[in-house]
Amino acid sequence: MKARKAADLQSLTTEEIESFLKESRESIVRLRFQNTLGQLHDTSSIKTMRKDIARMETILTLRKKTN
Repeated sequence: MKARKAADLQSLTTEEIESFLKESRESIVRLRFQNTLGQLHDTSSIKTMRKDIARMETILTLRKKTN
């Protein structure tokens, strides 16, 4: 899984970022479940997803502070 870059995320609208954020949160739950069952081969994808979520939350927070 490839990480999303902050510059790419900043070019998106707030609604698009919130949509990606919701999808990412659902995805990380699935990844954790697969990891628990031993079905996940690339365990680093959990870490990548967590960092993507943090990036999106940071961008949303900065946008709320500037408005």
